Amino acid sequence: MRRREFIALIGGAAAGWPLTARSQPAAMPLVGFLASTSAKDWARLVGAFQGGLREAGFVDGRNVKVEYHWAEGRYDQLPAMAADLVARHVDVIVTIATPAAAAAKAATANIPIVFFLGSDPVKLGYVASMSRPGGNMTGVTMIADSLGAKRLQLMREVVRQPVAFGMLVNPTNETAVPDSRDVRGAAAEVQQQLIVANAGNDADIDAAFAEFERQHIGALLINPDPFLLGRRDKIVALAMRGKIATIFHLPDPVAAGGLMSYGASFVEGHHTAGTYVGRILKGERPGDLPIPQPTKFELVVNLKTAKALGLDIPPALLATADEVIE
Repeated sequence: MRRREFIALIGGAAAGWPLTARSQPAAMPLVGFLASTSAKDWARLVGAFQGGLREAGFVDGRNVKVEYHWAEGRYDQLPAMAADLVARHVDVIVTIATPAAAAAKAATANIPIVFFLGSDPVKLGYVASMSRPGGNMTGVTMIADSLGAKRLQLMREVVRQPVAFGMLVNPTNETAVPDSRDVRGAAAEVQQQLIVANAGNDADIDAAFAEFERQHIGALLINPDPFLLGRRDKIVALAMRGKIATIFHLPDPVAAGGLMSYGASFVEGHHTAGTYVGRILKGERPGDLPIPQPTKFELVVNLKTAKALGLDIPPALLATADEVIE
């Protein structure tokens, strides 16, 4: 056979080969977004996460695929969700809040995990250090849980009469015990009576407020927790009915009628988490990415709620507020 005829024969055969056998495009990376929260509670923060991805060069649906899994505050569903993501061989798992991070950590030691936490990941045993996480986990911490003592102090500046304070925690969140212990210690130092109530479902919330009314508490600290955040409208309504001042870790419940919030910017944290996912997709190792901590904390005050509760916010406190709702 002549060389020209041979080349023509091979070319004709190649034209009949399946496209995948000739040139298969690289698969679009798949990111699993595992959240302890609900989609409606987290819509604004998802936008910040996607903004971080875009900054790193990735656009959902164009050159990366993000699949969102929402536990809606039902933490018992998270292990199965995490196992499903691992079985599908996602490239990165993003976790929102400690329950989701714990489920992902238990499910894989190989797939990179980018967490968004309110807790200290070193104390939780997720990473070796903030500067050099090691292993397959990195992310962002808001240290929201460790600010309980500061929230107690802020509330004492507003509710100055000698009344008992309450603290609402979700016992199914592994941060509940250390957080309540820290706030109990801070309350004991200033001789502030503190009543801690557990609430892992709606019936528990009702029972907790019944106890708060019996104890005549005047202020309530809501511990950072996705389930409790998702029930903010119910908590605010019950607190207003009982003339109880509330303080949260995020401003959203304050806009819904809570009295105050104090914490780091979750928007900034989710943006950073998005950029970290992009960097990992480009080849960086999670264990080499340091865990940033917030340097600025925001205070939000609702003056309408203060007036309804008969409280006067000290001028010095108002002067330091980042946002005042009137």
